[in-house]
Amino acid sequence: MSDKPATSAPWPGSHAMPQWDVNELIDAPKFHWRNILSMIGPGLVMGAAAIGGGEWLAGPAVTAKYGGSLLWVATLSILIQVLYNIEISRYTLYTGEPIFTGKFRLFPHPYFWVVIYLMLDWGSIAPYLAVNAAVPLEAILLGRLPDPDGSASDWWFHKIVSSCLYGGTMIPLIFGGKVYNSLKFIMSFKLVVVVGFLVILSLFYSRPSSWVEIVSGFTKIGNVPIIRAEDLNGNGVLDPGEDFDLDGRLDIVEPSLAVSIDSDGDGKPDTWEKDAAGKLIKFEDVDGDGKQDGSNVENVFVSLATKGTFPAVDLSLIAFIAGLAAIAGNGGLTNTPISNFTRDQGWGMGHHVGAIPSVVGGHGITLSHVGSVFIVNEESLPRWRRWYLHIVRDQTCVWMLACFVGVALPSILSVEFLPRGTGSDDWTTAAATAGGVERQVANPPPGVLAYESGLSKTVSGPKLGRAFWGFTLFCGFLVMITSNATTMDGFIRRWVDVIWTASPRMRELDTSYIRYVYFTVLCCYCTLGFTILWLIDKPGFVFKLSSTGYNFAFAFSCWHTMFVNTILLPKEIRPNIFIRIGLFLGGCCFLFIGVMAALKLAGKV
Repeated sequence: MSDKPATSAPWPGSHAMPQWDVNELIDAPKFHWRNILSMIGPGLVMGAAAIGGGEWLAGPAVTAKYGGSLLWVATLSILIQVLYNIEISRYTLYTGEPIFTGKFRLFPHPYFWVVIYLMLDWGSIAPYLAVNAAVPLEAILLGRLPDPDGSASDWWFHKIVSSCLYGGTMIPLIFGGKVYNSLKFIMSFKLVVVVGFLVILSLFYSRPSSWVEIVSGFTKIGNVPIIRAEDLNGNGVLDPGEDFDLDGRLDIVEPSLAVSIDSDGDGKPDTWEKDAAGKLIKFEDVDGDGKQDGSNVENVFVSLATKGTFPAVDLSLIAFIAGLAAIAGNGGLTNTPISNFTRDQGWGMGHHVGAIPSVVGGHGITLSHVGSVFIVNEESLPRWRRWYLHIVRDQTCVWMLACFVGVALPSILSVEFLPRGTGSDDWTTAAATAGGVERQVANPPPGVLAYESGLSKTVSGPKLGRAFWGFTLFCGFLVMITSNATTMDGFIRRWVDVIWTASPRMRELDTSYIRYVYFTVLCCYCTLGFTILWLIDKPGFVFKLSSTGYNFAFAFSCWHTMFVNTILLPKEIRPNIFIRIGLFLGGCCFLFIGVMAALKLAGKV
């Protein structure tokens, strides 16, 4: 705490929030390659989280259908989130408070923002990650994909496994000193295991053309999904460039079929007929290849330039595309812990504030009830600029890079190991590629390193294929369950920080009691999560619902952050006009995506 009187500290915004303390801004660490690991901060934890469940679910679902053509949506999302992350860290560097607390400092009153953000933050409560993480784990245990919809025993097994996993994610949040340090260890482990496996898989068993497609897809701005037959010139011949799904056939548009079976006896059809194998017949499979033909892409700008018209967009996968936009990176309000971790790392004015300790093992770690700011002058401004550069480096070189890797690596699985145009259902999106991996590792095709090298007998075969099947499923499980831990912690620390600062009763507690507040909110959060887990049977629907909510939440948060940094921060360190415009346009972009996804879920488009 500072020795200076409280009257020397600024007190902008609502006076229902406490006045800041004043302290000196310490200098930022000097960057050297020899100490690069010690320089890595929140970007590592949140970057590892970016290789997360959403990417594992939405990325492959989109790329299995359209290849890498729509990955530019992820590029746009990641770039907007980089700007947002830097700006929420700007607030924390100045105040030592997370951005969520700063938002509650604005007028009219903290309680007003409580209502607004509880409505926006519901997507983080739904346990879609733990529920979907159970699918690959169950597949490993059962030796097959589970069928909770068609088997009562599988339904109970899935619920029990999901519940155990969901409860298990509480463990690193309870033990280990700083919660941040526990998460940093877990995310480092995940990065090594998952990225290491996917790099081996990509190096030995993927064609270079697949990687070119993924990387180039990040730059194909303006591509949109459409429905179109492959015979573009009507000559009845498969010409070069027409084989979108790479199956060697000239495909027509295979029409979807309406639901025709009344499964619950309410007099209204609610599902499709099944074939002899028990698979739902959702479309007319003219060529008998097991996938619905007709999906394609067209570039908006090319269409406007050559035809003068906007292409007719196919919205059948808009919920998953919106999910890719929402989750590429972190998404929703799950980005906000970056500012919390900036404080917990002791960066900027976080050096004077403290951190959130775990309930067990967090002795001696405290968290101040109020933030601490510095006086902006000729001495502090150079230090401030060095801290800001430190944050920019962390976000662009660590977090942003991890985000692109987090989208690319799971997507390469579907591009390389699944036939183009494959549609994954809600239960098997995370596990659908494992079978393709097994087949390709067992018998590598020409064009991959495992086929061309003299080691082909060593790096292929049925036994190795089965091992890779299991490890692919394990990586899917590891990705989603660790992402569940960071999502859970992010929600809790958002609200714990606000309660700790905004509540007069909480401010009367000793600063070491923050651990018990954290644990109490954790228990309440998990109670809600378990309730949702047992009440909703469709994890795919929960994912779509959550990611749609993420888009609305992130849009609003962009605009709110713009106002926080413009109103509460001193003029000398406020964002410039271009950054404000970027935040405003980024919010508009996510709002549009959220509206389209919501209309699709409501059956309006």
